[in-house]
Amino acid sequence: MTITGADAYPALKLHIDGEWLDAGQRRLFQVRHPASGQVLADLPLADTADLDRALDAADRGFRLWRTSTPEDRAKVLTGAARLLRERGETIARNATLEEGKTLAETRIELHGCADLFDFYAAEAKRLYGRVLVRPDGERSLVVKEPVGPVAAFAPWNFPIHNPGRKLGAPIAAGCSVILKPAEEAPASAMAVVQALLDAGLPAGVCQLVFGVPDEVSRHLLASPVIRKCSFTGSTSVGKHLMKLAADNALRTTMELGGHAPVIIFDDCDFDRTLDMLTLAKARNAGQVCVSPTRFYIQDSLHDRFVQALTERFGGLRLGDGMDPATQMGPMANARRPDALDALIADAKSSGAQLLTGGERIGNQGYFYRPTVLADLPAEARIMNEEPFGPVIATARFGSFDEAVEQANRLPFGLAAYAFTENGRLANRIGAALEAGMVGLNVTRMAYADAPFQGVKHSGHGSEDGPEGLAACLVTKSIHQQ
Repeated sequence: MTITGADAYPALKLHIDGEWLDAGQRRLFQVRHPASGQVLADLPLADTADLDRALDAADRGFRLWRTSTPEDRAKVLTGAARLLRERGETIARNATLEEGKTLAETRIELHGCADLFDFYAAEAKRLYGRVLVRPDGERSLVVKEPVGPVAAFAPWNFPIHNPGRKLGAPIAAGCSVILKPAEEAPASAMAVVQALLDAGLPAGVCQLVFGVPDEVSRHLLASPVIRKCSFTGSTSVGKHLMKLAADNALRTTMELGGHAPVIIFDDCDFDRTLDMLTLAKARNAGQVCVSPTRFYIQDSLHDRFVQALTERFGGLRLGDGMDPATQMGPMANARRPDALDALIADAKSSGAQLLTGGERIGNQGYFYRPTVLADLPAEARIMNEEPFGPVIATARFGSFDEAVEQANRLPFGLAAYAFTENGRLANRIGAALEAGMVGLNVTRMAYADAPFQGVKHSGHGSEDGPEGLAACLVTKSIHQQ
C-alpha cells in the first residue's frame, strides 16, 4: 500500500541546546502510519547524556529568557504563529500521517495552536503586579516572576496543539521548557519548535526530547533544575508524576483523563443536538479527552434519539485521513482497538444492546467501526472507564436529580455536556455538574482565551487563557523602607 504524502514526512530528530540531533547510536522508535500500520520513520530516543545536556541548557536558557522583555517574548510568539500558518499545509499533512485524524481536523488544530501563540504574545505584556498602601517612607510591592524551567509532557492525540499548549504560556512567562511529546507523533512537535526557533527564540529556551516515558520523567523530575511539571494524559500516569514531582516540591499542572457525561433532556433541539454530538464524537475517532461518551437521555426521548444517533454515527465514512471524503480516520495506534474490544465485550455481557459497530475494519491500519451501545447498566466497565475511542454508551434517566447523580458519580470531572431549550433548566444543570468545563447546547471546549482544566481525578491547574499564564508564574512580595 502506498502512503499518500509519506515522501514528504521529515527526518526525525531531537533538539537540545540549539542543535538538531539525529539517530547516531541512540535507540530508535518506529513511527507508524495509523491508516496502514506501515513505518513512516525511525525516531531517535534520548539517552541519559542527552537529558543531562537538556537540563543544563534549560538552566542556562531560563537565566537568559527570564530577563527578556515582554516585547521580546511577544515578538517570538507572534512570529511563530505567522510561520505556523505559512507552513500550515505541510504541518497538517504530517500530523495526519502520524496521528491518523482527518486533514480537515489537523488544519483546524494548527490554526488553534497559532491562535494560542498570538494570545500569549499579548498576555506577555500584562504581567501586572501591584503597589500596596504603606506609611510614608515604606513601600510594599507584589510582583510576578517566571516559575523556572518546566518539564512538559504532551500526548499524541493533538500532536500540534498539545505541544503549543505546553510551550506558549511558559515562553510568555519567561520560562525555559524541556518538552517531551508522544513518540507516536513527533514531526508535529518538531514543526512547532522549529517555528519558535525561526521566530527568534534563543538556544536553550526550548529543548525537544523523545524517549522511554518513565525514564525521561524520572530523570527530569529528579533534577533540581526543573521547577514545574506540566502533563496531559491519563489519570494513572498523572498521579505517578505528581508523586515524582513531590520529592522536589514542584509546581504541577495536570490535565488528566475524563469520561464526559452528556445529559439530553426531552426538550432539546433534536436535529441540532444530533448533528453536534455526531461530529463531536467522530472527532479524532473519539480520541479526545473531552469527547462526549456517557449519554444520559431522558426516558421519553431515549429510543427515538438513539435510533437517529445510530443511523448518523454508524453511517460515517471511514478512511485514510488524507482522503477528503473521509469523515473519521483510524485510531492512532494498535493499542486502542484492543482496548475497545475488551470494553465492548464487557458491555454486551452486562446486558447492553449493540446497535452498530463493535468491531475493527479491514486488516490494515487501526480502523474501528463507529459504535453505539444502548441501555448500559452503571456497573459496565465502559460506564466507568474512559474508552477513548468511537463508542457512544447510552442510559436512560427520569428526573433531573437522577441525571445529575449519574453524571457526577465518577471521580472524573473534565468536561460535561447538557442539551435543553429551557433556559432555567440550563442554568440549573450547568451549576450542578461537577466538571472543569461544561457545554450547554455546545460541544466546543477549547478557546485560546478560556481556561482548559478539570476537577477531581481529572487534574488541577489550567492551560489556555490568562489562567494558563498564571500557572507559570510565582508571586513575590517585596517590603522596603
